[in-house]
Amino acid sequence: MIDLITEHHIPHEPFDKYNLNCYGAYVLDLKTQQVVRMSSKITLMATGGCGHVYKNTTNPLIATGDGIGIAHRAKARISNMQYIQFHPTAFYSNRTGQLSLISEAVRGFGAKLTTASGERFMHKYDDREELASRDIVARAIDNEMKLRGDDYVCLDCRYLDKEAFLEHFPNIYQQCLEDGYDMFKDLVPVVPACRYLCGGIDVDVYGQSTIKNMFAVGECSNTGLHGANRLASNSLLEALVYGHRAALKTVERLNEDSFNYNNLNRIPEWDDKGMKVMDEMVLLNYLRKQLQSLMSDLVGIVRSNSRLSRARHKEEEIYRSVKEIYNFSILSPQLSELRNLVSVAWLIINQSIEQTENKGAFYNKDLDEHAKD
Repeated sequence: MIDLITEHHIPHEPFDKYNLNCYGAYVLDLKTQQVVRMSSKITLMATGGCGHVYKNTTNPLIATGDGIGIAHRAKARISNMQYIQFHPTAFYSNRTGQLSLISEAVRGFGAKLTTASGERFMHKYDDREELASRDIVARAIDNEMKLRGDDYVCLDCRYLDKEAFLEHFPNIYQQCLEDGYDMFKDLVPVVPACRYLCGGIDVDVYGQSTIKNMFAVGECSNTGLHGANRLASNSLLEALVYGHRAALKTVERLNEDSFNYNNLNRIPEWDDKGMKVMDEMVLLNYLRKQLQSLMSDLVGIVRSNSRLSRARHKEEEIYRSVKEIYNFSILSPQLSELRNLVSVAWLIINQSIEQTENKGAFYNKDLDEHAKD
């Protein structure tokens, strides 16, 4: 999917940006490498999260915020992008891609967090130590990594009951073993990783966005179910219930048959005349890594006013570079994903700057200092 089709794309069609209709989408056919026009009475986004806007994430590689980036460019209302849930303990790896999750239940079983050199630290941050809530543990790990300049902390399971542990966590043990770590002999490197986006495309109780006839369900949507911090399994509720309600509302809309067929018939084909095929992917990969680094370093678990200001400046530089490439290139999945990641980063940064209090998954250290003053 490249872009939603709205009145923006229809020649000589006046439009009100606060009263737009969706008429389908432009989609890249991966077999023919051609962008095709797909007109539709109802369009539903079910595109998942945006974990790969950060270096470390438990999300699959396809989680590049595509639906949110596309909806943002179409002028849909998008909210609460500053609320991103980070899981405290993902298995650290230098390889790019999806990181393996080491369940919080492992800490519940008795595993302890240490620095890379083996020193425990959670007692400095919360009386509950390793059993504190996700956001507190993630912030503590983030702080220790920043203080020491380390890329990870460690999980110490060496003294635990091996037989009972293997009964509860056989897959986690096997995963670590395959990567060269025996959990009963070695400290296991872990790092906080982007887990779940609490905000997204604003929808009503039927999944209808602010663009008429465009629905969004699942992680790409902002339903309000999560508040500022997702509870366990709320993602299932968001996908199943809203998916069902969106389907019911779609049937109702189709039965009403109140669509503007004149505009549907006037949608132009995609025009890529004069565009060139990119002969190298190295520039896109470079820009993507730059974006992930700035988001991880400046707009991560703990934020500050100066970091956010710097991030906005750097994001604008990357945006200009990506826009220049887009203006002269035949589209590819890699370029489309990068384009969407840049939009997602812009939303996260700017909505973080607008946030005036620490709440749930959002933490700006300057807001705490301001409250003390």
